[in-house]
Amino acid sequence: MPSPPTDSRPHLPNPHDATPGNASGAPREPLVELRLGDTELTLLGTAHVSRASAEKVAELLGDEGGSFDAVAVELCQSRFDAIMKPDSLARLDLFAAIRQKRVYMVAASLALSAYQQRLADQFGIEPGAEQRAAIRIAQAHGLPLLLIDREVGTTLRRAARNLGWWRRLNLFAGLLAGMLSREQITEDEVERLKQGDVLETTFAEFAEDRRELYEPLIAERDRYMAARLRQETAGSAPRRVLAVVGAGHLKGLAEALARPDAPAPADEIAALDQVPPPSRFWRAFPWLVVAVILAVFAYGFTRSPEMGWNLVLDWVLINGTLSALGTALAGAHPLTVLGAFCAAPLTSLNPTIGAGMVAGAIELTLRRPSVGDFGSLRDDITTVRGWWRNRVSRILLVFIFSTLGSAIGTYLAGFRIVGRLVA
Repeated sequence: MPSPPTDSRPHLPNPHDATPGNASGAPREPLVELRLGDTELTLLGTAHVSRASAEKVAELLGDEGGSFDAVAVELCQSRFDAIMKPDSLARLDLFAAIRQKRVYMVAASLALSAYQQRLADQFGIEPGAEQRAAIRIAQAHGLPLLLIDREVGTTLRRAARNLGWWRRLNLFAGLLAGMLSREQITEDEVERLKQGDVLETTFAEFAEDRRELYEPLIAERDRYMAARLRQETAGSAPRRVLAVVGAGHLKGLAEALARPDAPAPADEIAALDQVPPPSRFWRAFPWLVVAVILAVFAYGFTRSPEMGWNLVLDWVLINGTLSALGTALAGAHPLTVLGAFCAAPLTSLNPTIGAGMVAGAIELTLRRPSVGDFGSLRDDITTVRGWWRNRVSRILLVFIFSTLGSAIGTYLAGFRIVGRLVA
């Protein structure tokens, strides 16, 4: 597995950064203290894969919560639920994920979880231990807990929108391959992860140009968390707040909080929560492909009924076979494979529904995951075999592979039928 890139931004020029190391020689977690109106805000820069960071959180909050009366953490509601409610995956609505085309986001999130689990298994480091410590102490002493990060699904969708479709495909394929790799993670790679953000360093590893991902994964989240902190400290807010954030966010977050011309928090949050729609061209492109294919069919029938039916047969066999092949490679039920074969030639002519949606729904109906499948999902996705063995992850693979097969089939069949006409 290639080494994640180091954070290219300069370190925060704060006096706390220059404090001497601890007994083990490791640098202490940096602190930034500033004011937001009547609120004293302390930003603690942590490493998501460091025990020392968890210990620093416990030290600052103390047995009674320290001198703070609120704690903010770099988590969204989804990530908070994943940490505090291990059974949250059991409530995953696969039908909704398939219908709303969120399968790729779910698969990417699971792949990221698999990578973090590898860290935990190899080094005995529980990613996010410092966040857990902050949550546990805040709850134990009745301190308000502020979730200030943007929803991870929104972040991933905005990151995907920042890439072209080919780079997006490369990123997704590389992410899955890297997450399933059994190569040992080196100590140097862990140290680099300690200096940055887990999302950025993991995803940027597979990007051709990390600047495309830096904006949605780091810079936007810096501004989002700053807006959330300004929102939470307005009016009759807590007077002393400890914000526990990754060290890779510390500089950008401090700068965003210090901006004199910052937009109103609600406006900035609303803007950063939006997912930019595809361009008009890409919205129209699937319909253009359908129009061309139908026009080719019509032209074929005007030349002769035999020619027209041969074109239709080519379309059905090529599109259906490749989608069925992808479905079979995902380990789907034979009836699901048959359903993909029948659905792909039709769904390819209707951009509002895909072969993956049909195949995924059939597989879910025939092989509904059990409670045990959801319970073992986190462990199963750390191995290639586990993705195929677990019914939850296998349904995701059925969706992805059948969709990919149908997409390839659409273009190969298109070239085939056009070639017949010009031959």
